[in-house]
Amino acid sequence: MAIIKLVPPEQAQGQVKEAYDMFAPMGMIPAPMQMYSSSPAWMGVRTQLMGYYMQHPSLSAGLLALIRMLVAEELKYYYCISLNTGLLKTLGIADEDAAAKVLADPANPPLEAKDKAMLLFVLKAVKTPDEVCSEDTQKLRDLGWSDGDIIDATAHGASMVTDGILFKAFKMDEGQSC
Repeated sequence: MAIIKLVPPEQAQGQVKEAYDMFAPMGMIPAPMQMYSSSPAWMGVRTQLMGYYMQHPSLSAGLLALIRMLVAEELKYYYCISLNTGLLKTLGIADEDAAAKVLADPANPPLEAKDKAMLLFVLKAVKTPDEVCSEDTQKLRDLGWSDGDIIDATAHGASMVTDGILFKAFKMDEGQSC
């Protein structure tokens, strides 16, 4: 049980209600969004970011879901691994078996070469940021990625670290306790 107060959907107002309404088509509000309901301003920021990435001109929904899933795997952030595995299935990118293979071997995702290179770069940047070098970013540029795309994808991956830490710290997984 969460150790912070969450805003139930039926009591949501303002930015919290707007954020919850984004998930109405899914029939559920993801637990990380419920966690952010404790801070309406922060929830508004997260909602704006989600909207930005949902309409990103270069980063596909599949690439972003794989970034989230694999960074979540690094953190053992199981809720998000499961949520993004389901999203990959819904998008027709990977069923559960294919997602499990990617979790076991991130170097072989079901992506085209350009997206695969971005995914692997983001994983490197999140796991070992000191090892990122100019050759890494040049390789992405050579594949057609802009510096803005590189920043956006890496920021998306890095934001999963924040989400994972907060999710664990505030005991958002049912049954989790100190």
